[in-house]
Amino acid sequence: MRATRLLVLLLIMLTAAGCARHAAAIADVPDTAMAAVETYTLDSGDKLRIVVFGQDGLTSSYAVDAGGNVTMPLIGPVRARGQTTAQLAQAIGAKLREGYIREPHVAVEIEANRPFFILGEVTAPGQYPYVANMTVETAVAIAGGFTPRAQTGRVVISRPVRGDTLRTSVPIVAPVRPGDTIVVGERWF
Repeated sequence: MRATRLLVLLLIMLTAAGCARHAAAIADVPDTAMAAVETYTLDSGDKLRIVVFGQDGLTSSYAVDAGGNVTMPLIGPVRARGQTTAQLAQAIGAKLREGYIREPHVAVEIEANRPFFILGEVTAPGQYPYVANMTVETAVAIAGGFTPRAQTGRVVISRPVRGDTLRTSVPIVAPVRPGDTIVVGERWF
């Protein structure tokens, strides 16, 4: 009986040591890495309102397609992925100047951001519409809350940044951006 208790104690200590080493590796990535202030760039799933002043036939709502383009009458597809709204407005204006409109004035605004995704130990994992000033905590609330097995202190966020995917552990008060994937882990005890 005593040997069984020692074996169980030894297994608990080894598990705790492994968890501590894993937590230290995650702690090496600062929380501020995900909260870096950067301008919002467009990507697939964003819905835009494009206004070409004086041209009612071109003024409309457009979606950024899976290829990262916005397709407009007269000029066809225009690259939107990775650009700000101001950069996209300039690109559309440049294409319209190529024989269609003498001095186009273009404005681009975001009607709806691309969704965020939440996986793991939440009641209803899936894809949800982004809400301005969202945190992980509000994202979890939208997904129905934590399950009883959820690790509630920290989550892992995957975020596309300049063509790469940054994946790091963050506290539940961290901000969420459109297109983020949140993974709520399972706690051990």
